[in-house]
Amino acid sequence: METFKNEQVNSTKIHQKQSNVPQIRFKGFNDAWEQRRLGDIANKFFGGGTPKTSVKKYWDGNLPWIQSSDLVVGKLFDIKPKKYISENGLNNSASKQVPANSIAIVTRVGVGKVGYFPYSYATSQDFISFSNLNIDTLFGTFLCYKTLNGNLNLQGSSIKGITGVTARNFIIKIPQQKYEQFNIGQFMYHADKLITLHQRKCDQLKNIKKSLLEKLFPKNGTLYPELRFKGFTDAWEQRRFGEIVDKYVDAVNTPHEGYNRLGIRSHAKGTFHSYVKKGNELETAQIYRVAEGKFIVNITFGWEHAVAITDINDAGKLVSHRFPQFSFHDDMVPDFFRYVIIDERFRHHLWLSSPGGAGRNRVLKIEEMLKYLMIYPSKQEQERIALFFNQIDHLITLHQ
Repeated sequence: METFKNEQVNSTKIHQKQSNVPQIRFKGFNDAWEQRRLGDIANKFFGGGTPKTSVKKYWDGNLPWIQSSDLVVGKLFDIKPKKYISENGLNNSASKQVPANSIAIVTRVGVGKVGYFPYSYATSQDFISFSNLNIDTLFGTFLCYKTLNGNLNLQGSSIKGITGVTARNFIIKIPQQKYEQFNIGQFMYHADKLITLHQRKCDQLKNIKKSLLEKLFPKNGTLYPELRFKGFTDAWEQRRFGEIVDKYVDAVNTPHEGYNRLGIRSHAKGTFHSYVKKGNELETAQIYRVAEGKFIVNITFGWEHAVAITDINDAGKLVSHRFPQFSFHDDMVPDFFRYVIIDERFRHHLWLSSPGGAGRNRVLKIEEMLKYLMIYPSKQEQERIALFFNQIDHLITLHQ
């Protein structure tokens, strides 16, 4: 028994030692990390009130004003203030001017938001300034973010948050050597910058795509788009949706050993898949197999634009009778219609074709949906447009 107790104690010591050592480290560091209270290594100052927004002389000064809405969970750097405060505004409020290289944190309402600011700013938010010279500020930024988001045991009845006392008592672990903190801070900082760069490129691509969708498709009742690929000059054709598609049905016996189900996101956001466990299958004798390149709609939420064009990843998934599919005629390119069905006019037509009350009481009438006047070019131009937007979507996905 005594031997067993000793082994238990040794095992506990080893576990404690190991838990204070990260799995991956920069070369040359092997000391165990220290365990400290956040309040022991940082000074926490509290902001106060916001200057009256109705008093113009309090605003439009030179001092950046940081508020909760400026901070975004997970975005720690390159945060741009939306407002600037004047000296009058600072002197006539309970707000604080914060020294450079401080960390803004939100412990109420939007708890978990953290931002590093290399410049001086004014705020009514909480902020942290590391008084301990052995703490690297960039490392401290990630430390605060990790700490706040790992301890979301919020207090308060209506306005949830973390009290200052609670925040100061958080137990954190830090490297003993400031140079290891510096390496981690620099690495995370540059990784965060790369993420921000990709996000900006992603946003730019989305804006480009939105603009080109407007220019490469006719609008205002015309049959000619504003912008076209070289070699295409003919007017686009106009036919009812039901004249370019046919109902597609591939009925199968309902599996009783589990199966993959397809769903459709509202607002034309595409499809998703889920697994139906044994015993949770639909109580119908037959369900329907999805095929690639079909138009599919959820008739229960058609009014909410729950439509999609299926792809190879959707093929073979199963759906109920509430998800009818349609095949395009040979002179139509399914990928082209992926960008046609997201049009706001088509969404409005689906809404009009779904009479009834709210939610599940509004069921799409297929015969009404198929009356929609589709506008489309030749098959060759459809292919060119589809290829172009597929490439943009691929780039957006890579950046995401």
